[in-house]
This record gives sequence, C-alpha cells and structure tokens, in this order.
Amino acid sequence: MSTSIQTDVPPSGTGCAECLETGGWWFHLRRCAECGHIGCCDTSPSQHATAHYRSTGHPIIQSFEPGEDWFWDYATEEAGSGPELAPPTSRPESQTVPGPAEAVPADWRSKIHR
Repeated sequence: MSTSIQTDVPPSGTGCAECLETGGWWFHLRRCAECGHIGCCDTSPSQHATAHYRSTGHPIIQSFEPGEDWFWDYATEEAGSGPELAPPTSRPESQTVPGPAEAVPADWRSKIHR
C-alpha cells in the first residue's frame, strides 16, 4: 500500500461528511487513509468516497464498517491490508445500515448502485 497512509489522523466523524451536510444517506462507509475523510461507498447513491479520491488524489481508503479492516487503492484498483489507523476504526455498531436512519427512504433498495 501507498505511503499516503497517515496512521495518526482520526476519522472526520461517524458518518459520510457530505451526506450529513446535505441530508443524504449512505449504505456503507469508507475512510480516507490519508486525511480521515469519511465518505459513502460506491453502492451508496452519492458515492462520496470515490468523489473524494477524484477531487483530492488521496488513493487509499479503508472500510469504516465494524469488523472490517480491508484497504482499497483507487490508483491501482487493488485491495490489500495496511496498518491500524487512529481510532475509532469503524462507525458505531449501533448506527443503522443504511444510515442515518432518519434520512433513509422507504424505497432505499431501489436507489443503491449494484
């Protein structure tokens, strides 16, 4: 994995930064390993994690889901492992999936990317 991983940078929050700002919702969360930005995955309607990579050039993300520690490198399109990042290492287990609960539409399954 890349040298752009910063193990001392905490995550930006417990949910997708852009979705929280706009009242949106996400399916799963991803964490930028360089700056800590939390964005929603490519299954999510807005795909903010990929948008963050495209706008910043930060290529490495890690899953921000409980029990998952895999990394993805957008530049090489390869999965891998990496060092433990600053805590917390996942969203709270009590947080709904999809989330946040108050923003998820009843027909959310028809709105995700597969």
